[in-house]
Amino acid sequence: MASARHSLRLPWIPVTYMFKHLLLAFASTSLLLAGSARAEEPSDASLVLLTENFPPYNMAKNGKNFAKEENIEGIAVDIVRETFKRAGIAYNLTLRFPWERIYKLALEKPGYGVFVMARLPDREALFKWVGPIGPDDWVLLAKADSKIQLAHLEHARPYRIGAYKGDAIAESLEKQGLKPIVVLRDQDNAQKLMDGQIDLWATGDPAGRYLARQVGVTGLKTVLRFNSAQLYLALNKDVPDELVAKLQAALDQLRKDGVVDEIMANYL
Repeated sequence: MASARHSLRLPWIPVTYMFKHLLLAFASTSLLLAGSARAEEPSDASLVLLTENFPPYNMAKNGKNFAKEENIEGIAVDIVRETFKRAGIAYNLTLRFPWERIYKLALEKPGYGVFVMARLPDREALFKWVGPIGPDDWVLLAKADSKIQLAHLEHARPYRIGAYKGDAIAESLEKQGLKPIVVLRDQDNAQKLMDGQIDLWATGDPAGRYLARQVGVTGLKTVLRFNSAQLYLALNKDVPDELVAKLQAALDQLRKDGVVDEIMANYL
């Protein structure tokens, strides 16, 4: 009886033949991977735009933290779409989570942009800007029956303040030493406020009230309005100046034609 070692015999195949086919298979796989990677990168004629759930400015239609193209809506989304259409510039749009991730992508990757972002002095030189798209006042909200009264932000120091991690409002409070309690979803602060886990909610207006309504919280009152910011589309610094200028001119014309006000009225 033949041993197990020799019980199965394979046909002889020249080594050069096998090597040639292995090389072809490897080359084909490499081309497919390279093509897939290039498909995720911006082309010379288009930009990759990223946004997050920040109602009523940007939001996924299904309420989830990932959406693409037509599954995204909101004031800023509609304004950006019309701006790019009028400027004749191609783009693709993705809503992702969290904010810190898409901020970093726009900061580091050529051809990328993120919206909406507050245009602050320490961010000014990091991006190229198109806007403003809309206002974002900074407020401290409290429950309707709260006895807290504030004349200045400094007076909020003894209180527990909830904020959104990575947001400009949270960063500003941290720089002033107020040490906000941060969460990954801004709307979670509405429930924390109602449950007594925080005393004040530092958020944007109208965004904060819109988010609160989405989770069934109403009747919040503004204790302090402590800053007024404008929201922009922030583009990577490698985006050509001529594209930025085209987009800015298109947005300016939209505002002059009353289209921006019409879009805002549709949501507010």
